[in-house]
Amino acid sequence: MHGLQTERRTTLSNSAPHERAIRLVVAASFFVFLVDFFSKSMAVRLLHATPKNVLGSFLKLQLTFNSGAAFNMATGAAPVFSLISILAIGGIFIFAKSLTSMPWAISIGLLLGGILGNLSDRLFRTPYFLRGSVVDWIRLPHWPVFNLADTSIVLSAAAIALLVLTNVKPRS
Repeated sequence: MHGLQTERRTTLSNSAPHERAIRLVVAASFFVFLVDFFSKSMAVRLLHATPKNVLGSFLKLQLTFNSGAAFNMATGAAPVFSLISILAIGGIFIFAKSLTSMPWAISIGLLLGGILGNLSDRLFRTPYFLRGSVVDWIRLPHWPVFNLADTSIVLSAAAIALLVLTNVKPRS
């Protein structure tokens, strides 16, 4: 009996980092998705075509709808980007199943939340189902208009690059 209890304890302690990492991926992605969703809802409700200066000419709020990819490239290719997003989400789920690293979990959660935020626009905004336009509303000088989901994706990419460069392993 003692050997069985020791074996169970070992199994539970080995799975604890994995379970914490999965919870962190879910929490981070849910947080990003909610903040992005509410910010886009407010932008659609309060912003119009005329940009609103927030920090002089540095930061403006301007409502736009993007049917393409980043930087408004490939306008009209929303179904392709929707399918790529769905495949990326599947890949993230497969990758996340074995995560034990908390920094990796946060980075993957930021990526997942950003992808889900923009995919939900493509699914539920006109013209709907995989062809909807993404709501963008933040404008910086010499930069295309973007949203918080885009910001989360970029921060995730930077964090993942830093983790790779510093040799932080996703699994222990």
